[in-house]
Formats: sequence, C-alpha cells, structure tokens
Amino acid sequence: MAELESTILDAALHVFSRYGVKRTSMSDLCELASVSRQTLYNHFRNKDDILRGLIKRYTDLALAEIHADLQAANSLGARLDLIFDRMVVRGYDTIQTMPNAQDFIDGVNAVSEEALQQSAERFRAVIFDTLVPHAQVFSKRGLDVAELSDFVQRAAKTAGMTARDRADLIQQLVTLRQLCTTAASQPEADPTENKEG
Repeated sequence: MAELESTILDAALHVFSRYGVKRTSMSDLCELASVSRQTLYNHFRNKDDILRGLIKRYTDLALAEIHADLQAANSLGARLDLIFDRMVVRGYDTIQTMPNAQDFIDGVNAVSEEALQQSAERFRAVIFDTLVPHAQVFSKRGLDVAELSDFVQRAAKTAGMTARDRADLIQQLVTLRQLCTTAASQPEADPTENKEG
C-alpha cells in the first residue's frame, strides 16, 4: 500500500472513530491527512471506498503478523490463539476505544459486505491451513476441515461482535480453541476393541 494511501486511511480511522462515519466529510479527511480533495479522490472515490480500504488494510496487516509469527507457535492451541488475537481481539480493542463505535460498525456493515466477505475468506484460509495437519483425526470424529474452518472463523467473529466485555470475548475464544484442540487430539484406544475373544 502506498504511503499516501496509508496516511489517508490513518486519518479516516481517526476521524471516523471520533465523529462517526455519517458525520465525517471528505473535507474533514483532507484536512487531517493534509491532502487536497483531488489527491483524496485520486485514491478513494468516497467514504465507502475508504471503509473498504480500512477493512483490506486491517486484514493485510493481521495476516502478515499471523504469517510472521505462526512458525514460532508450537502447538495448535498457540496457533489458534495467535489467529484469534489478530483476527478478533485487536479489532475488538480498537473498537472499544472509539467514542462513536456503533456508527463506525454500522458504516462498515452497510457499505462493505463484499470487503467483509473477502476478509472472512482470507482468515478462513489461514484457519484451514492451521487445522489441515489434523485432518485425519478430525475426519475420524466426523469433522470436515473446510467446514470446521468456516465454523471457527464465523464463531470467532461473532464472539467479537456479541461479547459483553473483553474478558467474555477471551473466554469465548478460549472455549473455541479448546473445542478445536480437543477434537484434534488423538483418541485414546478403547481397551475393549480388537480383543480376541
């Protein structure tokens, strides 16, 4: 992403979070980003385009951090914790600091369905890659990795939207992680199986 686009997006996030998407004008964005209207419009057609840019940038940065740190995470649980932190917790923390959080969320949801779907798919893919080494065990338990990845992504995002507070969010994500790690653990052999009789 070009430095100027990043500057504009930084300004947009600041102004949107402070005044809300509806009350922010393109002039407000120009002023904070220190760019002319023409420069702003050369990069973003309107506020909807800026919101899509914010979603893409958040996703790009989160996934870059996930990929950079994933190898150091030495267990399925640690990898899922990393993904959940970058995918959900950081966004939740950012939203909690916004005076006009609901207006920002409403603005994103109203105009950015395609960008949100693309973001979800990219996070689903990294969850799939994290779960697929355990596909054989999941299969023995009647779980399909693609379907499980979709479920985990949706459940984690829903937790971020519905949590009562940060502690509740973390607890929901811990539960989701535990469900995955339990399902991925090798089943203990049944001592009554394969006994000749």
